[in-house]
Amino acid sequence: MTFFFPTESLRAFPPRLYPGYKSTVKRSPTKPLVIIPHTLSELTGPVYGQEAVQPGDEDLTRQHAGEPIGERIIVHGRVLDEDGRPVPNTLVEIWQANACGRYIHIVDQHPAPLDPNFTGAGRAKTDETGYYKFVTVKPGPYPWGNHHNAWRPSHIHFSLFGHAFISRLVTQMYFPGDPLFPFDPIFNSVTDARARERMISSFDLDATIPEWALAFRFDIVLRGRNQTPMES
Repeated sequence: MTFFFPTESLRAFPPRLYPGYKSTVKRSPTKPLVIIPHTLSELTGPVYGQEAVQPGDEDLTRQHAGEPIGERIIVHGRVLDEDGRPVPNTLVEIWQANACGRYIHIVDQHPAPLDPNFTGAGRAKTDETGYYKFVTVKPGPYPWGNHHNAWRPSHIHFSLFGHAFISRLVTQMYFPGDPLFPFDPIFNSVTDARARERMISSFDLDATIPEWALAFRFDIVLRGRNQTPMES
């Protein structure tokens, strides 16, 4: 029996070398890759974090004594396989800048204020329908020094762990209509236009809570021709 790999799914992966994204010049391989067989422990475990998810981890606005500054939003969606089937019990972790576009990380020293009521990290586990939900604040854009007057579009980082150590997807979720899209080499390193669209959330009026928070839907597909792109 012959199995055919759907090569069109590779378009969702950014190239290892994308000169417009300067750090790829230094970190992309310059020699042919060496295939290393997976070990049994990689295929069977350990799996990080599912049992460590605590009630409230999914609400980034309730992790401190006060509420963070910024536009409160709901981010939700489903995790699906290549056939559109739900993927339950998947650890979904997010991290992001605050509403001013600054991370709590010590390396981030650009002149924007930190928010004492916002750490910018959360986690959730998908239910039996593959559904997840976070409450957070909309992150701001920020300068990043890749080129003259370089600014990252507003985005949220996602990490998903499956049922084995090696089954991980790291990606970024963007917001619709961002004017910085044409100028961002990380976003555009995904060269397939349809794949880039899969990194953009959609405004969801049905899930918006009146007088409280706008909602954005972000469905994540783990494999196949409609796969959500990996972060470059």
